[in-house]
Amino acid sequence: MQPQFIIIHHQVAPFVAHIQLNRPKELNALNLELMGELRDALKALDADDQVRAIVLSGNEKAFAAGADIKQMAGKTAIDMYNIDQFSTWDTIKKIKKPIIAAVSGFALGGGCELTMLCDMIVASETARFGQPEIKLGVIPGAGGTQRLTRAVGKALAMEMVLTGRFITAHEAHKAGLINRVVPTELFLSEAIKLAAEVASMSPIAIKMAKEAVLKAFDSTLEEGLHFERKNFYLLFASEDQKEGMQAFMEKRTPDFKGR
Repeated sequence: MQPQFIIIHHQVAPFVAHIQLNRPKELNALNLELMGELRDALKALDADDQVRAIVLSGNEKAFAAGADIKQMAGKTAIDMYNIDQFSTWDTIKKIKKPIIAAVSGFALGGGCELTMLCDMIVASETARFGQPEIKLGVIPGAGGTQRLTRAVGKALAMEMVLTGRFITAHEAHKAGLINRVVPTELFLSEAIKLAAEVASMSPIAIKMAKEAVLKAFDSTLEEGLHFERKNFYLLFASEDQKEGMQAFMEKRTPDFKGR
């Protein structure tokens, strides 16, 4: 069945797919249906050998301006517990292939949290990041207090979460939240360019590298080093490792197959 709230573009660059959030009238507010479609699309692309990196975007005006408040306003605590909307986010977190967020305009609340669920962020000069849930009498619930703090540090995260202040793309870059700031007309093409660069590497090494970097956030240094070393050794069982090192010695571009 054709998704209603996202658009999937295949092969926007070699081995790169692009998912566009598509609720423009609602500034791409993240309702349950959109998140379900996004989860299913990402799972399908994760299983597709013709995809090695994924770009996720909204439009020029908004990446996503938050969750769909209308779906939540009248709910009780038990309703929210039973709906269990964050299980979808847990599934997205397990996607093995790298996801690059292309952000222009608003990335607020759930939208900001969704960018932080991605592995890298390319932002336009108009991008604004924020966690304004406090203004609604709640707090971030999809990782905003945790991932934001790990990305930008306690002081700025506390200010953003407790006051709801938005930060600019340049502030976000300075704080370490995003990879780069580009002119608005280039935000998507630059994200695709970055994804294509990633996709030119060994697919199996890409996935293991992503896994190892993320391990740093939920382990001690000793545990993380052990995990990194295990993945490093494991890659010596791959054809890509043999091809990559042989190509280096022969001074040619490697032809990675993901095996």
